[in-house]
Amino acid sequence: MSPIRVVAAVIEREARWLVGRRPEGKRHGGLWEFPGGKVDSGETPTEAARRELFEELELQTDELGPFLMAVEDAGSPFVIEFFRVSVSGAPKALEHSEIGWFSIDELRDMPLAPADAAFVEWLFERARSDDPESGSALGVPRQDP
Repeated sequence: MSPIRVVAAVIEREARWLVGRRPEGKRHGGLWEFPGGKVDSGETPTEAARRELFEELELQTDELGPFLMAVEDAGSPFVIEFFRVSVSGAPKALEHSEIGWFSIDELRDMPLAPADAAFVEWLFERARSDDPESGSALGVPRQDP
């Protein structure tokens, strides 16, 4: 079986990252994740992010930024591709049981889906090694609220 691509949107505002709690009854139910979803056949990651973020959170995708990393979701055909994403609007929890904005340190202490936990550790290591004057742990300007 070929891998199924999933776009995970990495959205930062004021040094806090947007994540949602997966609904019970779904794979990794009750765990927190970066929002996003499957890339449908014939769709680009930008198109998938735009569709998924609107369906899940009623957010408008302004720009799909740089690809950050990919993580295989063990025990499944999914490969989670993390992208920096700029959005407009206030997120609403339409698919997740709850959503929130959390610091890197808070994310490290939360029950995250495995691929998201791996990404948060990568993000934490980047934040520790980056110059604090540079703005973001990802080396790109932060998005204004």
